[in-house]
Amino acid sequence: MKIPINYISAEQAISVIQSGQRIFIHGSAQTPVHLLKELANQSERLQDVEVIFISVYGNIEIDKPQYSPHFRINSLFVSASIRHAVAEGRADYVPVFLSEIPELFKRNILPIDVALIQVSLPDKHGYCSLGVSVDIARTAVDTAKYVVAQINPNVPRTHGDALIHSSRFHSMCIAKILCRS
Repeated sequence: MKIPINYISAEQAISVIQSGQRIFIHGSAQTPVHLLKELANQSERLQDVEVIFISVYGNIEIDKPQYSPHFRINSLFVSASIRHAVAEGRADYVPVFLSEIPELFKRNILPIDVALIQVSLPDKHGYCSLGVSVDIARTAVDTAKYVVAQINPNVPRTHGDALIHSSRFHSMCIAKILCRS
């Protein structure tokens, strides 16, 4: 049985984010840069949005100085892509053991309003994989009020705790790498 999947644009998917919310960003090789670019595009309608993550890779856009009035970066690990923002005081760093972060989410010490993640294509049963970065992402997905998934066919399918049914996602969009001009 094939599960029907409905994709929306990144613009529509990001519209769920509102001022004053806390947003979790999936990290490492799973950083959803397509969704982050759209988040930057919608920055003018947003104020005081806290963005939390561990290591992120690529151009996350929202760490640039012009987005400081809109996004407050709260990094739980200082990766190369945001090191400059932390050094300039435009981003915060909270030292914490990786193993303790899921408890911060579960106990609502750092409650998550929206989780932005990047996952594999759904299989015929509707399951997607968190790929190579399950770490704290699994707990973020389990505890977030809203989950926005960027679907990327290049994400490897890993199993165990990495599998999430697409019904958990409030919206799904296709990564820009699939778009053709």
